[in-house]
Amino acid sequence: MNTESFKGKNVLIVGGAGFVGSNLCWKILDQSPSKIVIVDNLLSSELFNISDSSVIDFRYGSITDDKILRELPEDLDYVFHLSCYHGNQSSIASPLLDHENNTLTTLKLFERLKEIKGIKKVVYAAAGCAVAEKTYSDASATTEDAPISLFHDSPYSISKIVGEFYGNYYFTRYQLPFVKARFQNVYGPREVLGAGKWRGTPHTVWRNVIPTFIYKAIKGESLPLDNEGKVSRDFIFVEDMARGLMAAALFGVPGEAYNLASGVETTIRSLAETINELTQNTSVLDLRPARDWDKSGCRYGSTEKSKEMLGFEASVSIREGLARTISWTQNNLGIIEANMSKHSYFLDNYDGQL
Repeated sequence: MNTESFKGKNVLIVGGAGFVGSNLCWKILDQSPSKIVIVDNLLSSELFNISDSSVIDFRYGSITDDKILRELPEDLDYVFHLSCYHGNQSSIASPLLDHENNTLTTLKLFERLKEIKGIKKVVYAAAGCAVAEKTYSDASATTEDAPISLFHDSPYSISKIVGEFYGNYYFTRYQLPFVKARFQNVYGPREVLGAGKWRGTPHTVWRNVIPTFIYKAIKGESLPLDNEGKVSRDFIFVEDMARGLMAAALFGVPGEAYNLASGVETTIRSLAETINELTQNTSVLDLRPARDWDKSGCRYGSTEKSKEMLGFEASVSIREGLARTISWTQNNLGIIEANMSKHSYFLDNYDGQL
């Protein structure tokens, strides 16, 4: 049995105050690392997600900042690059800000990391949506070697796949031990509606489907289903995602891609119905037309390679994960609503639509 862990190791998490990054940080802390450096500009995250452990070294700012890059420790063992310009709608509203906070961050980070010779692994948060087939018929599991289209729905999707290209380049040219962890749709505790700064659209608040649905269901509101909820996604609980990221760092082969997925296809309509059941929300579903920019339809990720090569499998079912996320949301409504309210002026004066 492989006993490798993060005990005594030095870790950098770019985006470590965010939803996934903070959950990853807490999981790594369980293994007694020597040091965790977090770099985060709090664009879509909040300080309260960060542990007060003496092991944590928090550095406020963007990873594009030359001073922050210069002062990164030279004794790093593992790096997780999780920061991004969240999400698709924000990137459509401002492709330039997406480039600044997705593409440029990746390039400048890798350019710096190539100088640090002792790094064991650099794990990059890639996007499963960037390689998934565009289909509204029966979906098949997206494998890691799926063909990549030259046509994408959003700048976010483009910048995520460009990050893979840059990582592949730095791996082949400079032997940067680069591993691609392809995310599916992550959900769970510590994803706060309204976290961070206004990013141009109401999706600063209504940031992802599950936290949006849970909040509205708790409030007894109708759940809005784009394309009548006919599309499907692969939802993976954030604690499973954190374990998958750790497995990618410890056991992933440089240059390879690994899906971090549940392998279960869930339609948005069935998701909404389950959330309504668990919250006892009796409001009827709000069936809406498809979003004009989103052509991704139905998709879910293959889990075979990650199971075989990383020893990773998601363990939390969608029903259990939703129940735990609902409980967390109910216990943290004050924090959530405080973050939502700070964007009220922008929401009230927003005249666009995505």
